[in-house]
Amino acid sequence: MTAGQLVLLVAVVLALGFGAWRALADGRFRGTHRVRGAGAAATPGDEASEPGLLDGTDIEHELGERATLLQFSSAFCAPCRATRRVLGEVAELVPGVAHVEVDAEHHLELVRRVGVLRTPTTLVLDARGREVARAGGTPKRDEVLATLARVTVAE
Repeated sequence: MTAGQLVLLVAVVLALGFGAWRALADGRFRGTHRVRGAGAAATPGDEASEPGLLDGTDIEHELGERATLLQFSSAFCAPCRATRRVLGEVAELVPGVAHVEVDAEHHLELVRRVGVLRTPTTLVLDARGREVARAGGTPKRDEVLATLARVTVAE
């Protein structure tokens, strides 16, 4: 085996490994990121001043009574359309849950503050606006429902 063939083989194996990892990780809900500067303008002692909370003014929509599915999308993102459909169905099924879609390109300050690196990214916010889970990619309906069940039971 020549050096060129060995390099090609290693590159193919690494690419397949990365693709398999992405397929397994894509759309799965994981831990959260700290929301930088959320609630900083609120007065001390106010509940909204707690670090890590987003409110209706941050996302320009009302939060859900029990939870909010906050989706970051971009205009030419095909997986964003599938994510919109999945999250919309879940929001209709589960009382008190709102689905809010934010155009990442038009809300860059918020995107940076919450640490969104790709679209679609879905944040699950509890009733107070605290991020409790996130998924990069298109989540599966059952996984969204299971994550919401954990969030709303913990209240």
